[in-house]
Amino acid sequence: MSKLQESQFLKPISEIAESIGLEPSDIEFYGDYKAKIKLNTVEKFKTNKEGSLVLVSAITPTPAGEGKTTTSIGLSIGLNRIGKKSIVTLREPSLGPLFGMKGGATGGGKTQVHPIEEINLHFTGDIHAVTSAHNLIAAVLDNHIFRRKEPLIDPRKISWNRVIDMNDRSLRDIVIGLGGSKNGYPREDKFSITASSEIMAILGLSTSYQDMCRRISNILLGFTFDNNPVFLRDLNICQAVNSLLKHAIKPNLVQTTENTPAFVHGGPFANIAQGTCSVLSMQLALKLSDFVVTEAGFGFDLGAEKFFDIVARSGNLNPKVVVLVATVRALKMHGGKKVKELTTSDPDAVERGLPNLEKHIENIYKFNVKPLIAINKFPSDSDEEIKTIKNFLSEKKIEFAVIDSAGRGGEGAEDLARKVVELTEHKNKYRPLYDLDSTLEQKIETVCREIYGSKAVDFTKDAKKDIKTITRIGLEKLPVCIAKTQKSLSDNPELLGRPKDFLVTVRKIEISSGAGFLVPITGDILLMPGLPKTPAAEGVAMDKDGVIKGLF
Repeated sequence: MSKLQESQFLKPISEIAESIGLEPSDIEFYGDYKAKIKLNTVEKFKTNKEGSLVLVSAITPTPAGEGKTTTSIGLSIGLNRIGKKSIVTLREPSLGPLFGMKGGATGGGKTQVHPIEEINLHFTGDIHAVTSAHNLIAAVLDNHIFRRKEPLIDPRKISWNRVIDMNDRSLRDIVIGLGGSKNGYPREDKFSITASSEIMAILGLSTSYQDMCRRISNILLGFTFDNNPVFLRDLNICQAVNSLLKHAIKPNLVQTTENTPAFVHGGPFANIAQGTCSVLSMQLALKLSDFVVTEAGFGFDLGAEKFFDIVARSGNLNPKVVVLVATVRALKMHGGKKVKELTTSDPDAVERGLPNLEKHIENIYKFNVKPLIAINKFPSDSDEEIKTIKNFLSEKKIEFAVIDSAGRGGEGAEDLARKVVELTEHKNKYRPLYDLDSTLEQKIETVCREIYGSKAVDFTKDAKKDIKTITRIGLEKLPVCIAKTQKSLSDNPELLGRPKDFLVTVRKIEISSGAGFLVPITGDILLMPGLPKTPAAEGVAMDKDGVIKGLF
């Protein structure tokens, strides 16, 4: 969609702000259609009554995704259409996937957040700020080693790398410090994509400048030659890093296709980190609306489990209902069909794939929250296939609604919106899956057994060594953020459907002490994606008037 097309229906961001009770003095304008919300505005509305939080997740997805973002936006629009005040809160898109394989991340069809081009390209500069903050730490760290300052850091035990917001496989493993003694000490290093940075995770969990600085100071950078931990506070740059994030911590305000307000803020990975928008944006949205719709990345086993056990616990949030997105095509994939066959009608394959949906439903109940299934309809879905899902859910007495917001806009989500209103009329509190006082092994085993369905967990020699180190430096009480493939409930991407009697292997455990969680690594988790043979960047063009095409 071009700027000209958008300008025909977009409202000035001041009007969007006014619709949720914000005054011009509460926001900082970034052009006509986007703004940042000042931090003192959050304090201003602190005594407001809190709305209901709706968490959108999905069954185990196909490579193309099942439409969580589109469903989230559509549901929020649908709630506004039936007379409820709603705000949707989403993660910010990354330039890596934008120019790589996936393209833009602003919804789809008649259900998007705008201005699309600006949100996808640079937006308000948050991701660049995170990149700069992360790499400032890396530069000071290497200078600290070069200058032989105390504490004396062992270059072989550094856990802090560098980041860039681009897919570039050539930077996965590199050597730095070449060229002689003036350039530092040669050592191995690597780049990850900015979305996987611990700084991004910290930004998403921080609720004030003070909280953010505290978290930054707690980042573990490595160990000394005597094997003592070195934290960022030991380098005396906490405030410098914090200053680079001064504006990035402020929530971003934009609008949907139907002019409802949207907060698009933060963008942590859903495997190595928490995979959802910022806590601050959700906390503020809950004070400004009746319903806040937010999404958690990938399937429920990754994004939503981390939302409950890390994000909600840290941010004092309480999701009232989980909207679980299910699609005919994903169920057919779990029923044995190949990706290229997913547009061909096959109700039997849908039925064979239903155990995957069933497992995710069971998982939702484990957090003391009710599920609402959103059957996200695609043009290739047949009536018989949709009926197969409906019959299954009716037999299980699970609430559901068919949604087609991509094709029909907010109108296609009104039925789902009405059912959300019904299911949020309660005062129940969600229940975390595990106690933080449990041992590190117990927390990992609980998630693997209860959420993934594994029979057992195998800790490698390196993982056991990591557990000893984590316990020695007093970080064993942190929650776990298990890094696992999104393609399967197991740690093996080839095991589709509802695998049983499988073993999860924990290879190592990384420490994100600034963000406030531990990261057990299973399988081969890629933190620097590569570009496909024909990257999306090849289809992007800009005309003489500055109109960009081909981003989506």
